[in-house]
Amino acid sequence: MKSAISSTTTLLSSKNLSLKLHLNRSPFSRLPSSFFGSKSNTHSISLLLRNSSFNNQKSQIHTPIMASSFKPEQARAPPALPLPVPPVTKFKIGLCQLSVTADKERNIAHARKAIEEAAANGAKLVMLPEIWNSPYSNDSFPVYAEDIDAGGEASPSTAMLSEVARLLKITIVGGSIPERSGDRLYNTCCVFDSDGKLKAKHRKIHLFDIDIPGKITFIESKTLTAGETPTIVDTVDDPGVSHSGLWFLLNKVGRIGIGICYDIRFQELAIIYAARGAHLICYPGAFNMTTGPLHWELLQRARAADNQLYVATCSPARDVAAGYVAWGHSTLVGPFGEVLATTEHEEDIIIAEIDYSLLEVRRANLPLTKQRRGDLYQLVDVQRLKSES
Repeated sequence: MKSAISSTTTLLSSKNLSLKLHLNRSPFSRLPSSFFGSKSNTHSISLLLRNSSFNNQKSQIHTPIMASSFKPEQARAPPALPLPVPPVTKFKIGLCQLSVTADKERNIAHARKAIEEAAANGAKLVMLPEIWNSPYSNDSFPVYAEDIDAGGEASPSTAMLSEVARLLKITIVGGSIPERSGDRLYNTCCVFDSDGKLKAKHRKIHLFDIDIPGKITFIESKTLTAGETPTIVDTVDDPGVSHSGLWFLLNKVGRIGIGICYDIRFQELAIIYAARGAHLICYPGAFNMTTGPLHWELLQRARAADNQLYVATCSPARDVAAGYVAWGHSTLVGPFGEVLATTEHEEDIIIAEIDYSLLEVRRANLPLTKQRRGDLYQLVDVQRLKSES
């Protein structure tokens, strides 16, 4: 004990800057700076240490900081919205991993059949892959692109989605298709409600421009334009929530964020969706044979675990003869980062249950929203700030 006190006295006698910073967080921070200027005062501190630190179970120097002092509500700007109570707690989701050919009419008919099968097996929300009506190539995008806003014959793919959603009374996250708008092309996901109405249109925000020598090179920006808007689709008509282009009304499947493939790599987008109260993020995607084995499941689990919500992905089936070979492995991940359902690379339909009651359980187990350090960092949702100003 004597050696410990002697060592402490020596440390307190030094002019070490880190020690002074430590003392600023201790009970001695209330003492005037002149107090540290003499040996007698140093001896007094030694006595204080003996009385307060060594004779008590709890050190008075290392005072715990309560989470509330971290200002977690300031870690999101605007502040995060509370998780809304969904109209239903449990429902089934269908993920349709489809084979895609150069025959557009066949692709549309084939997608319809898969949706009908998923609905017949109880799915209330059905999801399609990225670029399911066209080969995935820069040469094909301009040829297969549709004018979604014009509808009808100008967009046979979305006309089919609208009709089948209305007939089957289900919600459809329609994967993505090449969209033509004026002189621009987009990679676009359309969401239809159970009345067959187009409720959201997400244009891929992050374009897939990569070059891994000897493995894969693909530059989407050669033909496609990046989207400008995060998209969240809402089933809860909450009067406290802004409706100025941010929220849409769907049929009883929760609040859903939409991303497309490469969007999943950017955690900021998922964090924004979580801060807007999303229960689920849907990512139609087509990871390739290089990045798929390494990152596809990893990214899904990370987005789900980090934000404590569900993540669903849907890929095209693998075609080794195609110019772009998809990894496959469509998956549903739960709010603890657990894989709830997945498939291999062949064509398949996954039917799995989503239970939104688990979100609150997981968030109580790991109270991340109450532990964020708003005093150190902040994520700004630019779109929400502009809409609420």
